[in-house]
Amino acid sequence: MEKNGLFSQRIRLRHLHTFVAVAQQGTLGRAAETLNLSQPALSKTLNELEKLTGTRLLERGRLGAQLTLVGEQFLTHAIRVLDALNTAGQSLNYLPEQNNALVRIGALPTAALGILPEVIGQVHKQQPDLTLQVATTNNPMMLAGLKSGELDVGIGRMADPEMMSGLSYELLFLESLKLVVRPNHPLLQTTVTLSRVLEWPLVVLPSGTVPRQNAEDLLHSQGCTLPTGYIETLSASLSRQLTANFDYVWFVPSGAVKNDLRQGSLVALPVAPTGIGDPIGIITRIDAPLSAGVQSLINAIRKTVPD
Repeated sequence: MEKNGLFSQRIRLRHLHTFVAVAQQGTLGRAAETLNLSQPALSKTLNELEKLTGTRLLERGRLGAQLTLVGEQFLTHAIRVLDALNTAGQSLNYLPEQNNALVRIGALPTAALGILPEVIGQVHKQQPDLTLQVATTNNPMMLAGLKSGELDVGIGRMADPEMMSGLSYELLFLESLKLVVRPNHPLLQTTVTLSRVLEWPLVVLPSGTVPRQNAEDLLHSQGCTLPTGYIETLSASLSRQLTANFDYVWFVPSGAVKNDLRQGSLVALPVAPTGIGDPIGIITRIDAPLSAGVQSLINAIRKTVPD
């Protein structure tokens, strides 16, 4: 109780704004620019916050800042607090909402590539005046955005019960890991094994993401480890260009390359993934009624994704 009381007395809004900005931007430098702060000042505020919480909320490294497990949980509450204050401020100058034809969507990058283009095309044919705002983000940020009311619907992964509290989840499909290359890659002329795959340059998602963990599990299952010299990025467009134009092997969730494989611009190597795949589903708030636009979007998603 004494520790909680001290935290409540000393926590300031600047701590929450700084923490959320770093979580959203991914690096201290970009977060500092967003908040118009110097990077040393931002680092000092983060250190103060972690001292108040008594635990590390962010792992800082050469590739940016990654949320720890405790950080992911704290992020949900931090966004909720800031959103509540924002809502309170807006209520002072409330005007009746005129634009009901707006749907705010949060989606994992792979889901945005694999599902949304076709879905958005269908929905806009039926409702050309409907405005769709799409935010591609990681799963913790999406869940936090749904809980705070910043997002209306999400396409993402099931999380632990605490993070899913207040949210509804509808399974769409299981997303498997694929190893893809360009159609004329030299690997396709040989018997493909993981040891031979590792002789070529790799493109993987950042450490801490589910697809990266799946890639490492696959390697470990056959006594291999990720070699040095790989490309690590969240950018599907960069990964696609590297794979299509050079000899990279891309470890990627199936949803991100569904159309590439269908069109033949990329080819999947015959390497069986471990496990049954990651469940991807529709996520909404339990206590928020769905607008007509959100319902139309969800119906289009259900029609697009095969049973």
